[in-house]
Amino acid sequence: MRETCVIGGSRYFGKRLVVRLIESGVKVTVINRGSRDVPDGVTHLVADRNDEAALNMVLGDREFDVVIDQICYTPQQAAIAKRVFAGRTGRYVMTSTMEVYDPATSQAIRPARPGLPLTESAVDPAGWPVDLDQSYEYRYAEGKRQAEAVFTQDPAFPYVSVRSAHVIGGADDFTDRLSHYIGRVRAGEPIAVHREIYPTTFISHHEIVEFLDWAARADFTGPVNAASHTPLNVIELSDIVALGCGGAATYVETDAENASPFSFDRYYPMSNSRAESLGFHFSRVTEWLPATVEESRHA
Repeated sequence: MRETCVIGGSRYFGKRLVVRLIESGVKVTVINRGSRDVPDGVTHLVADRNDEAALNMVLGDREFDVVIDQICYTPQQAAIAKRVFAGRTGRYVMTSTMEVYDPATSQAIRPARPGLPLTESAVDPAGWPVDLDQSYEYRYAEGKRQAEAVFTQDPAFPYVSVRSAHVIGGADDFTDRLSHYIGRVRAGEPIAVHREIYPTTFISHHEIVEFLDWAARADFTGPVNAASHTPLNVIELSDIVALGCGGAATYVETDAENASPFSFDRYYPMSNSRAESLGFHFSRVTEWLPATVEESRHA
């Protein structure tokens, strides 16, 4: 892998991915709107990915071994990228999300049965319907599902969708989800949880970067789940946070609308068996979460 294009790549783990690629000797081109700085050592192209003509213009005659798309949220964006990069890349990796499995966002998705983590077959992009005439603002999960479908159906290049577990950690974690727990424990405030709680899966900001790099260099195609071993429920997560903060976590039951992030009223872990069978070996959440809490509470 000598030439890589990263769409986005200017914040959080996308920025870390760019740095990792550069340090491994890969020539990296970053495409974004120019609103954020990019790491040193990259070729920076400024364009709005929603503007097909602008993308074609800034790309010129450039070709890549791999494109890694960090910010594809809608089928319209996928359709533009598919046309623009057809003939320009030998592989396309889209960062997707475990939220594609959320049954609250589509009647076509069945909730996972307790004890049976979600596999990639739960959402098959090859048969998922696509509607390019709809707006997907505020429809994150459906936008991601349909983006995957656009790339998969009548493919223009070998394509992978990395369905990431909940990414946590890092001083620049703009989601503030882990900070929510640290702040509650420090303030002695209760953490709002569902009346019945279930586990979900996580991945560290370091491991998702490692995984994306690995997926870019591999030759498999299709959706693949990226999740560390050891699902945790909200209380198990909070207890680890409390231990790292030298305090104690307290809880209050609430409804779904007011529950803390990572509190789920349904069984919601992903299986990582496909990725492991393809050669990637995940860590356990309990191996890295204490250090991640330490890092985040000093941010």
